[in-house]
Amino acid sequence: MDSATETFIAHRNLLFTVAYEMLGSAADAEDVLQEAWLRWVGVDLDTVRDQRAYLVRITTRQALSRLRTLGRRRESYVGPWLPEPLLTAPDVAEDVELADSVSMAMLLVLETLAPTERAVFVLREVFDLEYDEIAEAVDKSPAAVRQIAHRARAHVAARRPRGIVSVSETRRALEAFQQAIETGDLQNLLGILAPDVVLLGDGGGVVRAALTPVVGAEPVAHVLGRIAAAVSLRPASVNGCPALVVRLDGELDTVMALRIDDGLITGLYAVRNPEKLSRMDRETALRR
Repeated sequence: MDSATETFIAHRNLLFTVAYEMLGSAADAEDVLQEAWLRWVGVDLDTVRDQRAYLVRITTRQALSRLRTLGRRRESYVGPWLPEPLLTAPDVAEDVELADSVSMAMLLVLETLAPTERAVFVLREVFDLEYDEIAEAVDKSPAAVRQIAHRARAHVAARRPRGIVSVSETRRALEAFQQAIETGDLQNLLGILAPDVVLLGDGGGVVRAALTPVVGAEPVAHVLGRIAAAVSLRPASVNGCPALVVRLDGELDTVMALRIDDGLITGLYAVRNPEKLSRMDRETALRR
């Protein structure tokens, strides 16, 4: 194996995580990595002082270009758009900062940033890159990057999930939620849902899903109650967070990720678009 290939493979999981956090799409992140690889193999490695930083830089630039294209595509998306769910290994959940950064809730917050703001926030807050490195990646001055980072940080802070939930609290909430759905126990279901819980469904116009958010414990419980008898549920770690994998007649139907605050479920993210479920048959390695 030549040196360029060895280096790229060594950093591949990191580069994928950078691209995925910027795009919210595993398929697009893979395309970005392919483009980054084609540029990497044409580089004279003797001129590269920090190979990891160089790879992050070309990946970021490709992701920024792709992100601007995706923004136009998502404007015409049918119904709510949700990130592509990833089946993740336990070590992702154990890395609290990484799990928070790739959670459905956080990725949706990042969607509200402008492309350059999102890149700067991800590289600074998640991957702890220096401002000089980020400036090279986004073609801005270090002073401009500092201003962008400050603005993005404030924007995210006002919208991000409230806090970190313990593993035991997460497990209890997920188990109670699953049991309430499987037994059709409406009262227990209402007891685990926050009064202002929001359910987002992503069918992409391909399969049936609510075209607008479902808000409130009773409306959400009513929607969930309709699916109980016809499906099987399996707990999983998706994007480093608790989730239920829903199967209908043995076939993968929905991935439902949970947001939990103070022991109650405040957000449900139900991805049904089959085009977004292709990576749920294997774990995806994410790295900081």
